[in-house]
Amino acid sequence: MIARALLTLLLVLTPASALAAACPAPLRVMSYNVRLDTPADGDNRWDRRRPLLVSQLDLLQPAILGLQEVLPGQLRDLEAALPGHVRIGEGRDGAGQGEAAPLFIDRRQFKVRASGTFWLSLTPQVPSLGWDAAYRRIASWARVQRRADGARLLAINTHWDHVGVQARLESARQLAAWIATNRAAGERVVLLGDFNAALDEASLRHLLGPLRDARQAAGARAAGTTITFNGFDPLPRAGETIDHILASPDLPVVRYHALAEQFDGRVASDHFPVIADLALRAGSASRMTGRTGKEALPACQF
Repeated sequence: MIARALLTLLLVLTPASALAAACPAPLRVMSYNVRLDTPADGDNRWDRRRPLLVSQLDLLQPAILGLQEVLPGQLRDLEAALPGHVRIGEGRDGAGQGEAAPLFIDRRQFKVRASGTFWLSLTPQVPSLGWDAAYRRIASWARVQRRADGARLLAINTHWDHVGVQARLESARQLAAWIATNRAAGERVVLLGDFNAALDEASLRHLLGPLRDARQAAGARAAGTTITFNGFDPLPRAGETIDHILASPDLPVVRYHALAEQFDGRVASDHFPVIADLALRAGSASRMTGRTGKEALPACQF
């Protein structure tokens, strides 16, 4: 009772601005394979799906958005639909060509400090094919800082190969090494993507340690479908979760949702989007994490 009374007194005496700084609104991140633009999709081709997909983005308002399978024309459409965001990332074939795995960062919330794209291969600085992959694969990244409080985040978006098992494992090793080398002190990490793999594949198991799966980390506050590839079926009966959001342990997951939304029997893509709300706080990781590795955070209500 005494502790509760002291907490109540502290809340009363603490200015609202200080409470807002200690407990900022959750950061919404989203990963979405939008399906490339191809006439072969018939009634599901891009020009018919685009309004549905854009309406989802407008409703969900992700601050950090990772997209996959984005061809140049689609990239222009999405840039026009997201005027408040800055786009990071190039096509996998170089010179603005091929599928991109871009990040869209809300410029009103974040400043982009550095950014780039690298290839998942033995020659990551040039367009290249890695291991047994069927296609060139890439990762786009952005080092961002929140304007309101200076909180820092390293955001990465990727699309792994759907054929090459070795390519997926090597991609995981490459990304883990890249994060370990490039992550700055006190910087949280979020990795978005279509990994073409379930969590129990060796490739993703290699990343689960330095990073956590957002669905599992959200616990009881995780909801939505367990099938993220739908093949344009609004009610798939079988499948796996191959689209994931991974976050560093010092980036608590407030809630998670894999959104199986349909529009009168139609879907916006052959994948469902996955969304997570994350508790990004300012300050160093050492101050935010206790000796056990669990988050030593204020008791914020979300």
